[in-house]
Amino acid sequence: MTTIVVVKKHDQIAIAADSQTTFGDDHKLLAAYDCYHNKIFQRDGSYFAISGSAAHDLVLQSALDSLKKKDFTSRAGLFDTFRKLHPKLKDQFFLRPEEDEEDPYESSQMMVLVANRHGIFGVYPMREVYEFARFWAIGSGRKFAMGAMQVAYDQDLDARAIAEMGVRAGCEFDVNSSMPMTVYTLDSIKDQKTHEPD
Repeated sequence: MTTIVVVKKHDQIAIAADSQTTFGDDHKLLAAYDCYHNKIFQRDGSYFAISGSAAHDLVLQSALDSLKKKDFTSRAGLFDTFRKLHPKLKDQFFLRPEEDEEDPYESSQMMVLVANRHGIFGVYPMREVYEFARFWAIGSGRKFAMGAMQVAYDQDLDARAIAEMGVRAGCEFDVNSSMPMTVYTLDSIKDQKTHEPD
């Protein structure tokens, strides 16, 4: 229950999140009452934000810290890192991996957005990893955020401004998202691919 966004535009990358925690259908914890309302954390030059149970935050931070080898620089690197994390989540943190009995794989029960100098990525519950070219959003406010960012992206705005617009839209219309927001920006590594002449 949240609004979390990532944006990549030109040489800037941004990740932003709202600050509300929701318990069940009728109980919310706003930033003014929560000493740890920042939903974004940093590890090894990458920013992470999670949609799902509030328990995932400390669990993922601790699980990442326990991994000796991690790679957040590419889709393949993130897949391998989260593949190695899954048994730790079950054995050391007591994750319940069951969702639908027809699912092809066990679930990690969380959606994670990752932003670093190499790009913006999403890791989904069955360890599906996506690299996004422009922007993406997760959480209960994602539809509002996606619409706002789609309208804003081609305007004369940088990645930070677009991310802020996405989170503001989520907070405006989603009952489970509230201001203030947290935003981090970083410079992206320029595309160093070489193109063969025609």
